[in-house]
Amino acid sequence: MRKSILKKDITRKKSEKNNIKNKMPRDKASGRKTILSVVYIFTGLFILMMGYFAHFLIFKSRDVINSTYNQRHDVLAKRVIRGKIISADGVVLAETVTDDGENEVRNYPFDDMYAHVVGRVLRGRTGIEAAENITLLTSYSNSAGALYNDLIGVKNPGNNVITTLNHKLTKAAYDALGNKTGSVVAIEPSTGKILAMVSKPAYNPNEIDENWDRLSEDQDNESPLLNRASQGLYPPGSTFKILTALAYMRENPDYLDYSYNCKGKIEYDGMVIHCSNNRSHGKVDLKKAFAKSCNTSFSSIGKELSMDGFRELCESFFFNKDLPAKISNNKSRFELKTGSSGVKEAMQTAIGQGKTLITPLHNAMIAAAVANGGIMMKPYTVDRIESAGGRVLKGYIPEEAAVVMSFEEADYLKSLMRAVVTDGTASRLNKLDVKVAGKTGTAQQDGKNSHAWFIGFAPINEPKIAISVLVENIGSGSDYAVPIAEKVFEEYFK
Repeated sequence: MRKSILKKDITRKKSEKNNIKNKMPRDKASGRKTILSVVYIFTGLFILMMGYFAHFLIFKSRDVINSTYNQRHDVLAKRVIRGKIISADGVVLAETVTDDGENEVRNYPFDDMYAHVVGRVLRGRTGIEAAENITLLTSYSNSAGALYNDLIGVKNPGNNVITTLNHKLTKAAYDALGNKTGSVVAIEPSTGKILAMVSKPAYNPNEIDENWDRLSEDQDNESPLLNRASQGLYPPGSTFKILTALAYMRENPDYLDYSYNCKGKIEYDGMVIHCSNNRSHGKVDLKKAFAKSCNTSFSSIGKELSMDGFRELCESFFFNKDLPAKISNNKSRFELKTGSSGVKEAMQTAIGQGKTLITPLHNAMIAAAVANGGIMMKPYTVDRIESAGGRVLKGYIPEEAAVVMSFEEADYLKSLMRAVVTDGTASRLNKLDVKVAGKTGTAQQDGKNSHAWFIGFAPINEPKIAISVLVENIGSGSDYAVPIAEKVFEEYFK
């Protein structure tokens, strides 16, 4: 009996021992799983945190730093004299001076000429003054000298912003626009450098405080605070035929065989579209239709194009999107869409009417993309940052925004735009010593005079400058926009 009990006890102990042995690995495995789970969680949180910081540094930090709510600006302003903004050809466009009362005053030597692109400091920073605010309030003077100045309470000079803007070209555009309402934009196609940006009417930033109530109320609806170059939205008129032609080329590989008989007008379901002055162009191929800006032929093309394909093409050119630019801008609009748009709207859209709207800056970028073999560059206004002593601290490198068309497509569009000058609506420019390519536009408005457009570039073989001219409520592009473009080209190629 006792032996039996002992045997059972021994068996029980062995069983318990085996259970313990079997349990230990499971407990260890469970512990390892718990540890791994914690590691994974913290690793995931770390990755998310690093991702957030990277996103902040790349996309948000500049906005936070330059925010008017950032109190660091006040601290810097007490220690640093705001730096200068200088043109590419060495002309001071904005600087801080001392008045008779020993007060620092921001001075703009050219009054309203650079009001929109250079911007202002008072009444809300705008333009380059806003975009490079922290740069202008940062000093990279000799460290020993800067420290000594801090100790004795003397301000250090801030860094200078050297822009891409050409003063002589800007003045030529400013003078050519005269007292008309509109804008002129000039871009270097191969880089995206903005060479000139003028918007009228403007305002004098030197007198912004005393004139603020009048300017902000804008009882005359002149909108002098609006930068028409990047924020004004207008129907593109016939300048849009560049994209219509491209859409047709992509849908019709035999586009060189295009033929249409223009009778001066086209009718569809009660809608009548006329060519300029009801002129009949007769039988036209695509080049002649483009050169003569034949509305009937392009309306006919619009009727046959795929709406969704047309929309996709235009959105690849940044319609309905923010422009890839560090310049405050409004989105250009393209609303043609299968299911919600009819044939009438398609026909109007094809000639740059209907609901399509574009900014002059965007139109300049399109012209520049054609000039640059189909590559659209990101437009920019700051070339480099220099210390007050002239040391280069940072240089800006041109960036590609998108390849919007093939080289072959761009080359053919160049030939169409050249024909506009040699045998079309911009023939006035054919007398220049340089070979210009372009497209005129006359954007009609109900009950008002048309907006006048011209976009183009020169020289045609190695383009150095692309421009966009918009004059509001005045008449045809040939009569009013082309002469302004002529003055800009003449100045550039002196």
